[in-house]
Amino acid sequence: MPATIDLNSDLGEGFGPWRMGDDAGMLDIVTSANIACGGHAGDPATMFATLRQAAARGVTVGAHPGYADREGFGRRIVPMTPGEIAQMVAAQVGALAGVAALAGARLAYVKPHGALANLAADDRSVADAIAGTVAALPGGLALLAISGTELEAAARAAGVPVYAEIFADRAYLPTGRLMPRDRPGAVLHDAEAVAARLVDFLATGRMPVADGPPIPLAAHSVCLHGDTPGAVAMARHLRDRLAQAGHRVAPFLPGAA
Repeated sequence: MPATIDLNSDLGEGFGPWRMGDDAGMLDIVTSANIACGGHAGDPATMFATLRQAAARGVTVGAHPGYADREGFGRRIVPMTPGEIAQMVAAQVGALAGVAALAGARLAYVKPHGALANLAADDRSVADAIAGTVAALPGGLALLAISGTELEAAARAAGVPVYAEIFADRAYLPTGRLMPRDRPGAVLHDAEAVAARLVDFLATGRMPVADGPPIPLAAHSVCLHGDTPGAVAMARHLRDRLAQAGHRVAPFLPGAA
């Protein structure tokens, strides 16, 4: 059955003279942009430029807070209490919201990055800290959470609008969690294989996993990482294949751009 699905990507992940990925190219394809806000990556100038490009294209904008670990790109857990995580997320989202006001963009949602997102998937205290922070922030922000996780449940408990996300270019475990990046095959690079898997998922609601039968997942949005080689070409191929299958690509938060 044809579906409406959002495509999102993690963008604005450079800082200073260092650039990561092709943000402009991805923003021509995706319908939502998760913008780094100074933790794992990003700085005021990069935030501003990415926000302006997103606003010009009508792409919905979300904050992408993560551990302040640029050397590890936010993909390592930094020991912190839930209270410290709440303060970190508030500071990062607040920074991006301020730059968004200057750039003429409107922040619509929050999506945790990397190791923080993976921890919040299983640790309810961390999930509650993030959901509580989003609930406390101004602007009526929503949460974009990995499908089937504690963060989804915590957002509902906190009264925060929550939307489920799956990953086009990542392998899954039978638990519904993402395969750790240090395992072979964790990141998918074949554009046609990625597109075929997603088209099949939208038809069946089941995601292939390693060492087991496909599992049911819900999805309002599909993530394509902007930092992988060939990301723009893969995104373009995926969007073309979705159109061929009769699916409509549109933001999971209509009217938020």
